[in-house]
Amino acid sequence: MRTLVLVINRLLWFVPTLVGLMIITFTISHIIPADPVAFFAGENATNEQIEELRARYGFDKPLHIQLINYLIGVTQGDLGVSIYTQRPISEDLLSRLPATMELTFMAVLLSTVVGIPLGVIAAVYRNTMFDHVLRVITVSGLAIASFWLAILFQLLFAMELQITPLQGRIDGWGPEVITGFFLIDSIIAGDLDSFTNAAAHLVLPTLTLAFPAMATIMRFTRAGVLDAINSNYVLYEQAMGFPSRIIIWKYVLRNALIGTVTQIGLVFGILIAGTVVVEAVYDWPGLGLYAVEAILNSDYNAIMGFTLITGAFFIIINLIVDIIQGVIDPRN
Repeated sequence: MRTLVLVINRLLWFVPTLVGLMIITFTISHIIPADPVAFFAGENATNEQIEELRARYGFDKPLHIQLINYLIGVTQGDLGVSIYTQRPISEDLLSRLPATMELTFMAVLLSTVVGIPLGVIAAVYRNTMFDHVLRVITVSGLAIASFWLAILFQLLFAMELQITPLQGRIDGWGPEVITGFFLIDSIIAGDLDSFTNAAAHLVLPTLTLAFPAMATIMRFTRAGVLDAINSNYVLYEQAMGFPSRIIIWKYVLRNALIGTVTQIGLVFGILIAGTVVVEAVYDWPGLGLYAVEAILNSDYNAIMGFTLITGAFFIIINLIVDIIQGVIDPRN
């Protein structure tokens, strides 16, 4: 019942949150001193041609009318047309979404699989050399800029050692598009070469995204485990003679993961937005690179579309995290 109330509450705030997000993004993007129509028309365009284009895309109307028209279009499933690609925004976003989701899923998976065990071990062996080394790693992961780390990875692994591709998602056309996830599509098609090639291209972008996420998950897991270890039930289980590994991995970890699961959800949403920088460096054809191109070309509708879809994902992910948290919380 408690979980159902939580879901209903989150759903009630879903639309108002997205509307507020779109209003803020619309206002910020339109006060920037740039004219996307003049940029698209080119230097040789006449004033009449520019005004004609401005009227075609609705930029000749007052800002509040433009905003109202956009919100009405969104309710009808119309995100507008991109000035840059001359295609519907929804088609552009759907075509690039699988690339971003594949990269984000791999980064979250890697950071979770590595971060949780290391956080547990750091807590168990707290204040040892191993714990101190992991603290340095976590601080570095949170402090290092993603674009700088991406460039270092490219210089070392792709250019110096030549063991990974430099950029892109795959060499050639890739497997037949079924789900849009190249790893899954290549498995379905039985194309081992495409799977290997796509996996190799995923290595550096995944490591770049996963490093700060792994640091965050590791820190919260360590803090949660330390807090749980000092609980009375752990002292009771130790007095009963339970093996330490059973106490840590079966009982302590479940309580410690409550805060970690919340962070994983937040990390997932942050990584989707964080792909903007990483995809631009690695020339990864996803939503992030699309957003960069939209910003550089002052493509208002494309910027709004990217903001809308990332905001929706962030809200949905947090709802899923709240549900999972309610399931694993032993107090429920």
